Amino acid sequence: MRAALSILTFLISVATMGQQRLTVYFDFNKHDINQTALQQLNSWIADNDHITVEKLYGFCDWKGGNRYNDTLSLRRIETVLGFLRENNIKVKEGYEFKGFGEDFVQSKNQGENRKVVIVYRTDAPEQEAVTQRSQPTLQQKIKDAKTGDYITLDNIQFFNMSPRVLPESKPVLYELLCALQDNPKLRIEIQGHICCQLEGDINNLSVMRARAIYNYLISKKINRKRLSYRGFGVTKPIHPIPEQNTQQQNENRRVEVLIVEQ
Repeated sequence: MRAALSILTFLISVATMGQQRLTVYFDFNKHDINQTALQQLNSWIADNDHITVEKLYGFCDWKGGNRYNDTLSLRRIETVLGFLRENNIKVKEGYEFKGFGEDFVQSKNQGENRKVVIVYRTDAPEQEAVTQRSQPTLQQKIKDAKTGDYITLDNIQFFNMSPRVLPESKPVLYELLCALQDNPKLRIEIQGHICCQLEGDINNLSVMRARAIYNYLISKKINRKRLSYRGFGVTKPIHPIPEQNTQQQNENRRVEVLIVEQ
């Protein structure tokens, strides 16, 4: 146990030099993200820009056998990793992960032992900001588009496995609204796509996300005759599935606008 503690202390201290940590707690004998953890993760995403996750550590309480707890700690890491990718959080290629199971000094409060530690950075490269400023706005892209063109709604993000749009995506929705208001003849079809599944669309998520944007525009008094929506699941990926990296997943997971009439 002392040897394990020394290794753990070394890993955590090295992992966090110049980095930040977020600890996500789990229910007893569970690897699913509970409501409290979900709210914590969504707040973390909303409050931080340019997150890059570099390491993930999983832990369990002492109940159950060593092998079982080792597996459970890894499943908790997999759940958190899936959430990060679903929400377009950058995960460093070759990221480090380790499941400690129960092999660490346990807190007397067992709830504090059931956790995943996320080690991350929030650097914003200067060159990236310059590149973003030089790109045309969504309104300009739509103005320059022709009938039949597809335009990806960049920076549209949703809560995990949900059609609810994250607050930081609202400027993109407003730009789309302004484009429709500025051009009364413009008609569009909103198309949803997902990633990371070989087939199917759990809970019709691609349809629900496209409809969420449709409903937003309707609520802002855009005539529904100018709008339609469809979900394609994983049937129209940009990159072959399974994707090879996070970038490919992010590009497959998207919402596009088809220009029906301009």
